[in-house]
Amino acid sequence: MGVLSALMIGNPLVLVMYFIMGATALHSFAALKLHKSISNPAIPLSNQTPAGIRFVGAIALFLGIIYIGCGIVVLQNSQEVIRLMQAQYPAEIKMADLSSRIRMGGIFLLISGLCIVVNVILNFRLLRWYFFMKGVI
Repeated sequence: MGVLSALMIGNPLVLVMYFIMGATALHSFAALKLHKSISNPAIPLSNQTPAGIRFVGAIALFLGIIYIGCGIVVLQNSQEVIRLMQAQYPAEIKMADLSSRIRMGGIFLLISGLCIVVNVILNFRLLRWYFFMKGVI
């Protein structure tokens, strides 16, 4: 739905954003194929899977680093973010409620980014170990 709406808007930057966000899922799918091939040697690994893990993993690593950076910025400057967002919220929402939501969003960004970065690094190491066991390295 998001990609279709981005095509209707005609903004290529939104399409790039959706591609980068989808890189995490594509990287995890390729890593699952690698894991399946390691756990069952009868299942061969495609020639494209290692390149996909490396290329899409680099994009997912970039996304994870951006998430970490955004989480740190939101946590450090939460009062400024609240001031910017206060004009958009109705008067019924209390300042304390908005403050806690902003902090939770920053914590979520930080934890999500850390999870993505750790996942990519572990999958890179698993790929390296796979090639080492196959005798390629």
